[in-house]
Amino acid sequence: MSHSDYRICTNCIMDTSDPNITFDDRGWCDYCNNFHSTIRPNWHTDERGERELMQIAEQIKKAGEGRDFDCIIGLSGGLDSSYLTYVAKEKMGLRPLLFHVDAGWNTDQAVGNIEKLVDGLGLHLYTEVINWEEMKDLQVAFLKSQIPDQDLPQDGAFFSTLYKFARQHKLKYILTGSNFSTECCREPEEWGGYPGIDTTLFRDIHAKFGKRTLETFPLVDIMVYKIYYRYFHGMEVVKPLNLVPYNKKAAEGLLYEKFGWEKFQHKHHESRFTRFYEDYWMPRKFGYEKRRAHFSSLIMTGQMTRDAALERISKPELDEHFLEQEFEYVANKLDLSVDELRQIFKGENKTYHAYKNKRYLIGLGSNVMRTLGLEKRLFR
Repeated sequence: MSHSDYRICTNCIMDTSDPNITFDDRGWCDYCNNFHSTIRPNWHTDERGERELMQIAEQIKKAGEGRDFDCIIGLSGGLDSSYLTYVAKEKMGLRPLLFHVDAGWNTDQAVGNIEKLVDGLGLHLYTEVINWEEMKDLQVAFLKSQIPDQDLPQDGAFFSTLYKFARQHKLKYILTGSNFSTECCREPEEWGGYPGIDTTLFRDIHAKFGKRTLETFPLVDIMVYKIYYRYFHGMEVVKPLNLVPYNKKAAEGLLYEKFGWEKFQHKHHESRFTRFYEDYWMPRKFGYEKRRAHFSSLIMTGQMTRDAALERISKPELDEHFLEQEFEYVANKLDLSVDELRQIFKGENKTYHAYKNKRYLIGLGSNVMRTLGLEKRLFR
């Protein structure tokens, strides 16, 4: 893209690094227009949201009568899932089972936050540990595939394990920290925002670059958990954070005061690999800054000024020495030499189009969800 073709939204900081972004006569991007036309009018955190939240709570309690737990929450130790856990227990009066998937990349801070919430709220935690040799093999295969979507192996482990566990133990309600407050600006697909767990894509990439059989690695296809689990097994995904006032700084302060929970420098920093991927690999290899979407969400919801976002995006989130140390750490943990990882880094960039996938079918499903009003974020 030439300098003369570059544009940035006049309201948020999304720009033409998203190749499909559009702007209106004011210079506002389609993300901002979607927020104000579709999300904001349907996002109620006042008395209407409170009533709906309590109605949902009663439904969950009734379905869970006579059982040890009435719902399940995937807890990473990050802000969204941590605040969700607080809301579920203290505001909704639920008895959630906290479910954590250890894919080998937890930061000590994330582990500490999980322990503080479990102890402070008196809840039960179940941890599933992914076979590291299989996890490592899949992650190296994805790195060698040269696509931007390098967090898909972790997402595959997290969501598939959670859904499988919930189904096996007949837990109907899955509570998620997904929300409009910090995530109303969805990361573009080109930035590694592939929309869900596509087992066709996983299997093709692993067949080409993997070295071992994935005997235990959990994979539940997006079509399975979106359709089969929901409509044939009655599982429901609930997003309580869209029904309560949720301010990032206020939530961080509350969790610290009540539990000693420690905030992260930035979103997704509870995973050491995700932190490296989003702060080093993605911007330097592909030129994409996921922080643009994260900050733009906060701008749209009045939690950050555009000037503050521009100042912060103008420099790396983490210092150069730390990032170089993390490069070596990731290489060593994946049993690659630093030079091997650098050679992968320098390889020719590709997209999921280079591999077998069912993106078209997933897109059809997403369009149906938007038409029915089940998905309000801009999705393309």
